Amino acid sequence: MNESRLIELLDQVQAGRLKTADAVRQLKSLGTHDLKFARVDGHRSLRKGFPEVIYSEGKTPLQVVKIARAILAHNDNLLATRCAPDVVRALRRAFPKAKHHAEARIVTVTKKPLPKHPGTVAILCAGTTDIPVAEEAAVTADIMGNTVKRFYDIGVAGLHRLLAVNEELLAANVLIVVAGMEGALPSVVGGLVDKPVIAVPTSVGYGASFGGIAALLAMLNSCASGVTVVNINNGFGAGYAAGLINRLAPT
Repeated sequence: MNESRLIELLDQVQAGRLKTADAVRQLKSLGTHDLKFARVDGHRSLRKGFPEVIYSEGKTPLQVVKIARAILAHNDNLLATRCAPDVVRALRRAFPKAKHHAEARIVTVTKKPLPKHPGTVAILCAGTTDIPVAEEAAVTADIMGNTVKRFYDIGVAGLHRLLAVNEELLAANVLIVVAGMEGALPSVVGGLVDKPVIAVPTSVGYGASFGGIAALLAMLNSCASGVTVVNINNGFGAGYAAGLINRLAPT
């Protein structure tokens, strides 16, 4: 159930084509879909503007397909993250419109794309090795109806690369900055722009990076104002938050 479908349901009641009791029954039935191993939130799109997202890691291919089928029964779009190869194959068999975003480890199904919100979500990553996390953020923001611009491999080891795109960064409504190693890039970007910066630490780095903890702590201790931080490798969380922020931009 999303806003357009709710309006259609209410219009049918108003026009007398649907009894009130039948409409109430439909609304109740769409609230939760009990699959025994999962309770799918049928009203997520109505509350959040996008359906429930499947975190596929740790789920069997059959479980992911059944959850996806319940979501798509009442929604136009699907986003499944952290998809292993066997999950990708199962989703492609079950849904002909399924698209695999290999770098992001995401599968999407788009029956009716959401209209694009005004404004841009800029996604930066420090190094090429950070691209999978950046792509998870990019695909997430894009399917939620946002225009995404990518700026990859512009880390602090070569600041001239960052400064060369400064005008484009200033034009964005919100910026996602992905970095591993010492995690310095979000602080630099935060000092250059007047928009929200969402920092994403990655697990990229040598021994003392401690699997991304060094980058996480550096970002949490940033002295640049307007920088907020999500969990290590959580490109999805950054992309979703950026999409909600961009939705607030004036039309």
